[in-house]
Amino acid sequence: MKEEAFELDGVVSEVLPSAMFRVDLSNGQKLLATAAGKMRKFRIRIIAGDRVTVAVSPYDLGRGIITFRHKS
Repeated sequence: MKEEAFELDGVVSEVLPSAMFRVDLSNGQKLLATAAGKMRKFRIRIIAGDRVTVAVSPYDLGRGIITFRHKS
């Protein structure tokens, strides 16, 4: 039985190579996230300091997928 990913809000603290990002979550944790496929397809730029929504799997809480970049 597959469990659904849950979404958390955070702020991008560091931009890493290969479309990877270090995200500081609102609960104080840090995780490694990558941009979702649709964000790459439509070339949505993510820079340090952006507020984002991250989908996190319950199996690996240290990694996630950035699904939305909030407008400032």
